[in-house]
Amino acid sequence: MVDWSTLACGRYGHTTYAPDEPELRAQLSAAVATGEAWRCLRCGAFVPGPPDAAGPAGDAPVVPRGAEIRSKLILRLFALERFVRVLIFSAASYVLWRFSGSQGSIERAFNHELPMLRSLFRELGFNVDHSSLVGLARHALTLSGHTITLLAIGATAYAAIEVVEGVGLWQARRWGEYFAFVATSLGLPLEIYDLTRKVTWLALLLLAVNLALVLYLAITKRLFGIRGGGRGYRARLREESVMAQALAAASAQPERSGRHPDLDRADPAPEGGGGAGRPASADRRPQGG
Repeated sequence: MVDWSTLACGRYGHTTYAPDEPELRAQLSAAVATGEAWRCLRCGAFVPGPPDAAGPAGDAPVVPRGAEIRSKLILRLFALERFVRVLIFSAASYVLWRFSGSQGSIERAFNHELPMLRSLFRELGFNVDHSSLVGLARHALTLSGHTITLLAIGATAYAAIEVVEGVGLWQARRWGEYFAFVATSLGLPLEIYDLTRKVTWLALLLLAVNLALVLYLAITKRLFGIRGGGRGYRARLREESVMAQALAAASAQPERSGRHPDLDRADPAPEGGGGAGRPASADRRPQGG
């Protein structure tokens, strides 16, 4: 099984913290031959040397561990897919802007070069007249300049939206997760409607990716109050932190002897008599005369 915390520490280094509370310092520190060592807040290993930071335990950084590190990797895969879309739609936007101002010259160049392309591809066994790309280009040449300008604006806006999505997902920011969820959800009805008109493998793949992103964000990141919302998500991160484990271990210290803390305050039993383990008040007798 992959230890994501150890992998992250191997790449980015350890993160140590010295809390001001003595009981927590005892849990997070250890004496080694070279001096002192502090427990890493990510992988939990003791790292020789002084801590990276110090202060109250409440100010300790919440360092992603385990499944949270894996979640960041998954979000970055979605972000890479968004960046690919940015490149595609940025190129389309550039072509459309150039095309809107010189439609006539492009049409003449297309008609001039098409016979040569037709001959070249025929030798390779392809008929460009049946190509959907050539058909799309011919259809684009029939569009008005106003329509082409609107298409260019739409492509530019979509590329900008994908940039924001990609950056937010790559950095695993809360606002980026919300933005990606809302923007992707708004596009799902259009993708489903497009599939009702014509089913293609590319359209199915894009719909599957977007559905997976929406479901993943909603369930694992607990957006819009799902599974406790942001408060529940932050609480889970704190519960899984090394600092919380140290606090739990420090709280359990009085019980390591196997006795309840209240019993430790009881008077010892008198020699040769009963009443072992009872509080002192149980053996007191009124002073008679």
